[in-house]
Amino acid sequence: MDYKNSEAPLSTITYNREDVEKPTGNLYEAIVIMAKRAAQINGDLKKELVEKLEEFATHNDSLEEVFENKEQIEVSKFYERLPKPTAMAIDDWLNNRTYYRRPDTETDTK
Repeated sequence: MDYKNSEAPLSTITYNREDVEKPTGNLYEAIVIMAKRAAQINGDLKKELVEKLEEFATHNDSLEEVFENKEQIEVSKFYERLPKPTAMAIDDWLNNRTYYRRPDTETDTK
């Protein structure tokens, strides 16, 4: 998924409890699903950030020389400006873009 084009809010907002629990009928189950999705998004973003920072890394044996790499700083600032993974997970949940299933039932839900 392309997280860079997420329409999730950048700041904290209040959501209607009924909208959150509507797909599952249980608020706590919905929160657990969103928390697991947020952990997935966070892992994906972290992996992507580390890969991009490695592209610009300068491997140096000397500890005395510290280089300020402008490209690494710009990449880091870009990822800092993205919405938080929890906001992305909530946005996905409320817009029915989160796939989940219950292991105790045979039918999958979306």
